[in-house]
Amino acid sequence: MKRAKYFVILFFLLLMMPLISYGDWFLDFEGGGVWCTKNDVRIPGDTGTPFSLSDDFSLESKLVFRLRLGYQLHPRHSLSILYAPLSLNGEGSVDQDIFFNGVTFPANASLQALYTFNSYRLTYRFELVSSKKWQVGIGLTAKIRDAEIKVEDATQSSSKTDLGFVPLIHFRVKWAFVDKMGLLLEADALASPGGQGRAEDVLLALLFNPSQNVALKLGYRIVEGGADVEEVYNFALLQYVVGGVIITF
Repeated sequence: MKRAKYFVILFFLLLMMPLISYGDWFLDFEGGGVWCTKNDVRIPGDTGTPFSLSDDFSLESKLVFRLRLGYQLHPRHSLSILYAPLSLNGEGSVDQDIFFNGVTFPANASLQALYTFNSYRLTYRFELVSSKKWQVGIGLTAKIRDAEIKVEDATQSSSKTDLGFVPLIHFRVKWAFVDKMGLLLEADALASPGGQGRAEDVLLALLFNPSQNVALKLGYRIVEGGADVEEVYNFALLQYVVGGVIITF
C-alpha cells in the first residue's frame, strides 16, 4: 500500500510539470482536529457481522492535515492536486462474535481497530463567475482512495484494503462580504444512481486576507460516504475543525 501511495503522488506531480512555465501557483495548507461520529462496518457486505467503529470502539480524535498544490492556467481555469491522509486507531469489544473479512473474533474479546482513508485528488475547476466580490466555480475531481479497515485481538488479525478510483463533482463559492474578509464554501461530492455508494467532502470557512497573496482560513469540514456492495459495507461520518493558510506565488 505504501508503494501505491508514493506512485499516486508521483503520478499527480508529473501531470502538473508541463504547466510550470505558465500562470500562478497556489499552496493551500490545512490542519485541525477530526472526530469520527459514525463508522458502520460489515465485511463481507452480504455475510459479515455488522458493528460500529465509532460506537463499539473508542476511535481516537487526532490532529490531521491536508495539502493542496494548484496552478492557475488562466483567470477562469485551474488545476490542483490534493494529499489528505487519515488514519485512526481504537480499542473496544463487542458482545457477540464478529465475522470480519474471513476471521471470527469471539464475543467480548479485547479488540484493536485501524481505520485508514487516505485521499489523493486531481481537480480541474472552471470559474463561472469571477469578480472582486464573488467567485463561483465548478469542475471535476479524479480521486484515488487508499483505504484500510483492520481488526485484531491477541491471537489473530484481519485487514481489508481498497485502492480505487472515484470521480467527483467539484464546486467552490467565495464571497468577499467586506474588505479583506470572506466566506468560502468548497466541496467534492457525488452519489451513485443506485444508492450503492456516495462521497461528500464539504468545507465552510471564514477567510481573512492580511495581504494580496496570503489568505488565512478557519472553518468546519464534513466528510461522509461509503459503499454498500457485496464485498464491503462501510459508511462513515467525519467532522473537522480546521485552520489553514493559502499562499499564491
